[in-house]
Amino acid sequence: MSFKRQCVFLFFFVFQSILAQNSFDNFFKPSDSLNKKRQNSVFITEAVLASGAFIGLNQLWYADYPRSNFHLINDNSQWMQMDKVGHLYSSYHIGRLGAEALNWGGANQNKQLIYGSSLGFVFLTAVEVLDGFSEEWGASMGDVAANASGTALFVSQELIWKEQRIIPKFSFHTTQYPNYRPDLLGSSIQEQMLKDYNGQTYWFSVNLHSFAKKSKIPKWLNVALGYGAEGMIGENGEQNALIFPIKKEKYRQFYLSLDLNLTKINTKSHFLKTIFSVLNAVKIPAPTLEYSPQRGFKFYALYF
Repeated sequence: MSFKRQCVFLFFFVFQSILAQNSFDNFFKPSDSLNKKRQNSVFITEAVLASGAFIGLNQLWYADYPRSNFHLINDNSQWMQMDKVGHLYSSYHIGRLGAEALNWGGANQNKQLIYGSSLGFVFLTAVEVLDGFSEEWGASMGDVAANASGTALFVSQELIWKEQRIIPKFSFHTTQYPNYRPDLLGSSIQEQMLKDYNGQTYWFSVNLHSFAKKSKIPKWLNVALGYGAEGMIGENGEQNALIFPIKKEKYRQFYLSLDLNLTKINTKSHFLKTIFSVLNAVKIPAPTLEYSPQRGFKFYALYF
């Protein structure tokens, strides 16, 4: 289910990228007042992307499996909750992009928070409904709660601080596990980025200057706290010797690293601001300290 959710995220990520194709810098400057032409463009683009995502998911994912009556599943114990953190991440950034798109169209803050930031929760929860009518899967209330958490993280910071001081981010490195389960964990690097939780790391990147505005800390410097897990070759981590001959134990990983908040880099170019906003969903490689109960501490000169 995470693969579907992340595919959906990519559809909306493309929308923000579309704004970065015009060579005129003024095009990227948010409107000071409501611009109905821009706002209509936002609504039409979102509707087209959402429709395309639903049609694509139905044909590529659901069409090959039988339908069923709506039902729920409890998958909270699967993948060491990596999929749930992924839902939070995707809901946050789809909502963020939705709010920024409405800001570009000149909508006021209330509309940005109500109609823009809720986009991630509404869309990803609609995907859960589709899961609920599929015999192969089922609607996960854990996923819905994670979707709500991502939206709440964005909205609460806007209401409390008028800025995003804590940003969920993503990084990825290849692992050995897809060699044994390419059907489940991906046969190509592109698939593995979406499917192989062993190589995914989710971060909460904290902007230091935002919490100490009178300090001389660079505005772009962040400290990132990361979470990952390893040793997973199935949804419930089953260790099948025929599939994975090397005995591996599942374990959680916690990280401490440096990061950049690209949106804090000083530039007058609205084009660059748009590019930085898009890229700010990804954690940059940096020196990193890892801790896991099984392996203790490990230092990486450059962690992806």
